[in-house]
Amino acid sequence: MTAPVRWGFIGAGWIAHRALAPAVHGADGAVLQAAAARDSDRARSLSPVGPSYDDYAALLSDDDVEAVYISLNNDAHLPWTLRALAAGKHVLCEKPLGLTADEVSQMADAAAHDDLMVVEATWSRWHPRTRRAQAMIATGALGRLRTVEAGFTFPSVPADNYRLDVSKGGGALYDIGPYSVGAVLWAVRDVDVEVLSAEVLRHESGVDLTTHATLRLGEVTASARTSVAEDEGQWVRVVGDEATLVLEHPAHTSWLAPSTLSVLKQGADETLTFPPVDPYQIMVENVSRAIRGDESAYVLPVTESLRVATVLDAIRAASS
Repeated sequence: MTAPVRWGFIGAGWIAHRALAPAVHGADGAVLQAAAARDSDRARSLSPVGPSYDDYAALLSDDDVEAVYISLNNDAHLPWTLRALAAGKHVLCEKPLGLTADEVSQMADAAAHDDLMVVEATWSRWHPRTRRAQAMIATGALGRLRTVEAGFTFPSVPADNYRLDVSKGGGALYDIGPYSVGAVLWAVRDVDVEVLSAEVLRHESGVDLTTHATLRLGEVTASARTSVAEDEGQWVRVVGDEATLVLEHPAHTSWLAPSTLSVLKQGADETLTFPPVDPYQIMVENVSRAIRGDESAYVLPVTESLRVATVLDAIRAASS
């Protein structure tokens, strides 16, 4: 029997408590070995089987930890990912993996140098609905693609939230761009991306509250919208010359609930229903299997994270 991957957590915020710790505890092939937070009591509340630290570096020195999940503010992703890789740990890091394409490249190079994995935890990419949508597009079920529309919006964030802090990598594009822009890019693969326009509404702090980008990807025109200041909405619509694919709301964050995917053809519409799953757990299980050498495990390639980061860079440049 293959030994479970021993995970260490750096950060013990909402996402670690509500999603990733339960995912690891419930996963096959994984165990939450240790956790670190600024307050060791918060780390202990994640219920690791081993130590709870109030020092991130101490966790990285723990020889019993093989892989690290990082859920810190966005500006801390690069330094702690590089430190984890230097300590010989595989890394699963919250999105956005880096604040720029250069940061993602630094992580990718460091991981490759030591034959380690660095994976962006854009958990929706492991959801069976997303995987089916990708497969349908790749096999030509929609015909030649024409347009893609993707968005993720919600009404507000608390005044003291890091999303409103420029120094911590705040802003809608960093926070939810990996979902909306990422959906455009998983729908239309292997072509260059041009930013045609980018419209931005900014908070007084300087972060973007809303960013709407229009993109060209070969023959495809796409729009991607992110907002933390609009009514709640999530959508992905991929239009081909033979059919249209729609991920029904919520298009990006279906979690522990059923979800649907529609394929619209004239006179032959089809709706696929997916039972409730925990895509966080699926992500943890697949990354753990990949660490153990299972080549059939799906892991979001760092090259795709780099492509997303490159387009986010271009959108920010176009909106400055």
